[in-house]
Order: sequence, then C-alpha cells, then structure tokens
Amino acid sequence: MSVKIRLSRGGAKKRPYYRVVIADIRAPRDGRYIEQVGTHNPLLPKDHADRIKLNEERIKYWISKGAKPTDRVARFLNDIGLWEWKHGNNPNKGKPGEKALERAEEKKEKAAARIEAEKDAKEAAKTAAAEAKETAKAEAIAAKEAAKAEAEAPAEEAKAEDAPAADEAKADKS
Repeated sequence: MSVKIRLSRGGAKKRPYYRVVIADIRAPRDGRYIEQVGTHNPLLPKDHADRIKLNEERIKYWISKGAKPTDRVARFLNDIGLWEWKHGNNPNKGKPGEKALERAEEKKEKAAARIEAEKDAKEAAKTAAAEAKETAKAEAIAAKEAAKAEAEAPAEEAKAEDAPAADEAKADKS
C-alpha cells in the first residue's frame, strides 16, 4: 500500500482549512485517511505560529515507513528540516529533453533567418523605391523637355511660315 503525506481540505466556502494527513493514495482528497499529523490555515499571516502545526515525531515515523509528501507538504517539511524539497524532488523536472532543445534551437534559427529575410526584403524595397523615384524624375524631366520642345516647335514653324509670307509681300511691293 502506497502512502502519501498530503493535505485534506476542510472549512467553509472561501474559508479553507487543511489537515495534514497520512492517507492511502487511492483514497479521495477529503475522504478517508490513516492519521492526522498536522494542520494548515492559509488565512493566517505567514509569520503566525498557528499557520502550520506539524507533529514531527509521527511524520518522521511515516517517512521511515516510506510515505512520500506532496509538493506543498514537502515545502512545509523543508521549513522544519524533515525533508529536502527540490520542486517535487525531481532534479530534471521542468528541464527540457534533447529533442525539445533541438526544436528550440531550430526555432531560433528559423526566426533569425526570417528576420534576415525581412531585412533583405526591406532593403530591396528601399532600393526599388529609390530606383522608381529616379526613373519617375527622369521621365518627368524628359516629359517637360518634350513639352518645351513641342511648344517651341510650333512657334518656329509659325515664324517659318510667316517669313515666306513676308518675303512674298516684299516681292509684291517691288
């Protein structure tokens, strides 16, 4: 039979009060237990003497028989020196495995490549925009020159047409 040292909830709604109990792991949280070895009142301040009361002798006895505390109870026992608590007593708990580390590294590489590609795309867009601006300026200048040339050309043609008429008028007078 596996035995746990755990909390059993009591008290009213929104007024919790816990018993520290020795219970079979198959028993319900607030159900049957073997022995009560302490209490925990979370509503009291952390420095209050009655917040956590534990029967150290009975807890030592049950630990010697193989009882394992839950994480919360292990913290309480760590405070009084009966149990060394290391976040669930699993030194690898919360640490990623090899595959997870590889995936994280791949994600970092992909993110760096994506950022680099975005930078390159922005640079290409800037250069394309600058080239388009230069082309537009050159086209605008060419259009102005063409308009100027067109405006000057009819004036020259008109002068050229007026000149022979003037020559003819002089010839008629003579």
